[in-house]
Amino acid sequence: QVQLVESGGGLVQAGGSLRLSCAASGQSLSSAAMAWFRQAPGKEREFVAAISPLGDITRYGVLVKGRFTISRDNAKNTMSLQMNSLNPEDTAVHYCAARRTSPALSRDSREYYYWGQGTPVTVSS
Repeated sequence: QVQLVESGGGLVQAGGSLRLSCAASGQSLSSAAMAWFRQAPGKEREFVAAISPLGDITRYGVLVKGRFTISRDNAKNTMSLQMNSLNPEDTAVHYCAARRTSPALSRDSREYYYWGQGTPVTVSS
């Protein structure tokens, strides 16, 4: 059974940066696409970014493109999300997710099988 654990969330001022990490254990996810999603209070879960197994293909949500960078290190079984130019609209619980075996990137949260518990990000104005 795969376990995903996020870290790196916290409180930051608008314009600041944070780096989220996701550590996977239980089995290698090197053949599966992975992604970040987020959910703000009272809102639906939102796609943030996705990355292919080799890390050579990435996709970003419209609201974060140009500010966030997703990456992964298969040797360490980890994934990261570098978040720059943060604004209060980025405030949300951020979740790490992985597809069971498929390498295809997806913006649909229903396509992802494994989920972390989430790490909160709060951006003050």
